Amino acid sequence: MKLRFIRCLLIAVLVLAGRQVAAAAPFIILASTTSTQNSGLFDHILPKFKAASGVDVRVVAVGTGAALRLARNGDADVLLVHHQPSEEAFVAAGYGVARHAVMFNDFVIIGPEADPAGVAKVKDPAAALRRIAEQGAAFVSRGDDSGTHKRELSLWAKANVDVAVHSGTWYRETGSGMGATLNTAAAMNAYTLSDRGTWLSFQNRQGLKIVLQGDQNLRNQYGVILVSPQRHGHVKFRLGQQFIDWLISGPGKTAIGGHRINGQQLFHPN
Repeated sequence: MKLRFIRCLLIAVLVLAGRQVAAAAPFIILASTTSTQNSGLFDHILPKFKAASGVDVRVVAVGTGAALRLARNGDADVLLVHHQPSEEAFVAAGYGVARHAVMFNDFVIIGPEADPAGVAKVKDPAAALRRIAEQGAAFVSRGDDSGTHKRELSLWAKANVDVAVHSGTWYRETGSGMGATLNTAAAMNAYTLSDRGTWLSFQNRQGLKIVLQGDQNLRNQYGVILVSPQRHGHVKFRLGQQFIDWLISGPGKTAIGGHRINGQQLFHPN
């Protein structure tokens, strides 16, 4: 009886010790985008980083605008997003230490197989959006201040189309991530702008296809930034910098470039 009690006590001590070790395991918070999450990139690269460093990366995947706000408030240690003007402004304002170009892919314009606006007849994305507006063809926007939404709005501006006056008619805003927006476009047989990674991993395509791709104005660059420990003293700057150093190193680049869906590379390291 006494021996059984000692064994139970020993097991309890070991379990408690294991929990304490697990609780003490180092980790960082990464504020990033739904495109990097939905594409499966983090599922591919983060286990490799943890194996090399012992550091866990906990991802908060939101739109670029929301990720910037999280980092600005000190609710993340590292920021990985895809709107360079916003990233540079973040650093210039003292919220980030430095911006590093880490990888890129591209945006694609998705539309119905019938392509009622004739988008495939042009090569310039602004001209394509102008055709959509002139035809009043259904277009679904993320409308969520994400990097994709910001790029979309810049393309509408180049097309000299004020989509705000068309909101609720042929122009619809989901206020959601890329996956949900693609689902809405599929349901409405509508056009939308997507990052290639999310499109390749998207399963509910129904009658949608890529109708325009390859233009230099559709390049989608990602940057990684360490949140400033001078601005927020609790930031895990050493662990955060360790993650950034790995991302832009040879092993990190290999991991990024090795993520593929159906044989297609989703991201290209800088």
